[in-house]
Amino acid sequence: MADRTDLASIAIAVGCIVGGVLVGLALRAMFNRLARRAAGTATSWDDVWWDLLKGVALPATAITGVWWAAEVLRLRSPVREFVERILLAVIVLTVALTIASLAASLVRSITVSRSGVAQSASIFVNVTRVIILGVGVLVLLQSIGISVTPVLTALGVGGLAVALALQDTLGNLFAGIQILASKKVQPGDFVRLASGEDGYVVDINWRNTTVQQLAGNIVIVPNSHVADAILTNYHQPQQDTSVLVQVGVGYDSDLEQVERVTIEVGRDVMLTVEGAVPDHEPVVRYHTFGESGINFSVILRASEYTARYIIVHEFIKRLHARYRAEEIEIPSAVRTMLFPNGGKDQDRLSAIA
Repeated sequence: MADRTDLASIAIAVGCIVGGVLVGLALRAMFNRLARRAAGTATSWDDVWWDLLKGVALPATAITGVWWAAEVLRLRSPVREFVERILLAVIVLTVALTIASLAASLVRSITVSRSGVAQSASIFVNVTRVIILGVGVLVLLQSIGISVTPVLTALGVGGLAVALALQDTLGNLFAGIQILASKKVQPGDFVRLASGEDGYVVDINWRNTTVQQLAGNIVIVPNSHVADAILTNYHQPQQDTSVLVQVGVGYDSDLEQVERVTIEVGRDVMLTVEGAVPDHEPVVRYHTFGESGINFSVILRASEYTARYIIVHEFIKRLHARYRAEEIEIPSAVRTMLFPNGGKDQDRLSAIA
């Protein structure tokens, strides 16, 4: 009879474990489906919660099943204390990982919403995750009977040696935090470094800043260099930027007509070209009597820096066609050579050519 009772208890315990795992898998599949459905919504907060529930469903039900199995088996000391300690450690670790994942997701969502781009500054995400996991490990050690006081003392003593050995790494870490905290450079901004490289800031992590150039190449710059460098941010304090196009017309041109026609073409470009600022009024400013004509600047405006290329492209095409229709001369460089001996040197030069 005792053997049958033991076998029944073992069968019930195994059933509790298997049942916990199966329930966890079912909940995980359900939360996964809800997470995919929530991905189509405008807000990202529901995605965070469903992903959190999806990740914690299986560990939570499996731990519950093992706990019930231990209660059914009525384990004796010291096996019971050992199993309870292991389960407690697993619970603490699961809670720490869950909180770290939740906090990292919240920080990522806040960072994305503030920068307004799809990328995130992973430095804040990683720092948040490391801090929470560190606290979780200390709680885990305390829960299994290991005093954390000597551990903290050892970390304090060894921290100085680690800080001296990792000066560059820590310098880049704090430089990255300073860059993001100052909000002078954010992921998604288009910047140009003092060394000449330009592109979109893709990410700022614990060590370096990643800049993706328009050609698709990646430029990796240490955070300390970005913090100390002279750079131009074309998205700060506002994203739209002026576009200057240099134009020249012949000396015989009617400058009032040139200004009117050029502004009309500029307005057409502002209204019809993607990336232009529709409500911007083009401006013409004459500035130089050149060698072969009068030079002036046309000021257009682009919604962001990279849109300037298509704006200039369309403006030059349309302005050239309009100048032809209006018979406005676009001067070309002509040099006149004077020969002191009359036409003899000119004839000799022509014969050599």
